[in-house]
Amino acid sequence: MIDLSGKTVLVTGASRGIGAACASALGGAGAGVIVHFAENRKAAEAVAAGLGEGRGHLVRADLAEAGAGRALWEQALEWHGRIDVLVNNAGVYEAAAVDGDDGAWAEAWERTLRVNLTAVGDLCRAAIGAFKDQGGGIIVNIASRAAFRGDGPNYMAYAASKGGVVALTRTIARQWAADGVLAYAVAPGYVDTDMADAALTDAKARARVTAEIPMGQLAPPEDVANVVCFLASGLAPHATGTTVDVNGASYVR
Repeated sequence: MIDLSGKTVLVTGASRGIGAACASALGGAGAGVIVHFAENRKAAEAVAAGLGEGRGHLVRADLAEAGAGRALWEQALEWHGRIDVLVNNAGVYEAAAVDGDDGAWAEAWERTLRVNLTAVGDLCRAAIGAFKDQGGGIIVNIASRAAFRGDGPNYMAYAASKGGVVALTRTIARQWAADGVLAYAVAPGYVDTDMADAALTDAKARARVTAEIPMGQLAPPEDVANVVCFLASGLAPHATGTTVDVNGASYVR
C-alpha cells in the first residue's frame, strides 16, 4: 500500500475531473493536499472537505494570467512551508479552426499555451529550486495521448502544448536527477470527465471515440489518479523521465 503520510502535494486543477480524483487518491494515501482551483470554489471546497479535517487546503489562481504559476507556488507554500510533490494537471481544451477568424485563432493558441505549458513550466521552475534546496521532490505532469498521436484539426494548439509538456518533463528528469528531483508525465487518452462531455457533445461522437478504444470505454479518472499516486510515492525513482500512457490501448507506442 502506498503511504504518503507526512507529504504535502500541490495538485493544480483539482476541483474536478482528473485533478479531483488525484487529490482524493493522494489524500487517501495519507498526503496533505493543496487543492488548486481557478473558478469553481464550491467544487474545490467539496474536494478538500472529502480529504478530512486539516488534510486539504485551497488555493486559487487563474493560470492564464502571466506570472500566475510562480504566484500559485508561493501561495501554496504558506500552508506547510514545504511542498514534496507537484502535480501539474490544470489545462484547457479549446478549439481553433485553421480556416477560422485570425483573432480567435491567436486567442485560443495564446490561452492554451499559457495554461497548458507556460504555467506548467513556471511551476516546475519553482519546484526545481525548492526541491534542490530540500534534498529532493517529485513532479508529475499530466500530458495527453495527443502529444504522441496528435489531435483533431481544431485542436492543434492542445496537442502542441502537451507535446511541450512531455519534452519539459524529460528535460527536468535528465538535468536534475542528481539533485533528487524526479519528473514523470502521464498521458491519458479520453477520460470520462466533464471535459470529455464538453468535447463529445452527442452520442455519435462518444460512440466514435469509444470504438477506437480496445477496452470499449473511456478511462475513469481514478485510473489516472492511481498512476499519479504511484509516481508520487517515489517507489520507482529510476523511472524518472518516463511517460505512462493511460488510454485503454487506443494508442500504443
